[in-house]
Amino acid sequence: MLTVAPREPEALTVPEVMTALRLSRSKVYDLIRSKQLRSFTSGRCRRIPVDAVRQYMQDRMEAAA
Repeated sequence: MLTVAPREPEALTVPEVMTALRLSRSKVYDLIRSKQLRSFTSGRCRRIPVDAVRQYMQDRMEAAA
C-alpha cells in the first residue's frame, strides 16, 4: 500500500498565523490592513499564504539588522 506524506498547507488561517508568529488577532489584522502581510479572502474566510508569512519574517529580520 502506498502512503502519501501530508503536505504543508499553502495558506494559513488568521488563528494559525497568530500561533506561528505569537501575535494577537488584532495585530495580525493590523499587519494585513497595512499591507505588511499579504492575504486574500475565499468567501468570508481570510487566508494568508505561507510565503507571505515567511516574507514578513524576512522583512522584519532585515529591518532589525
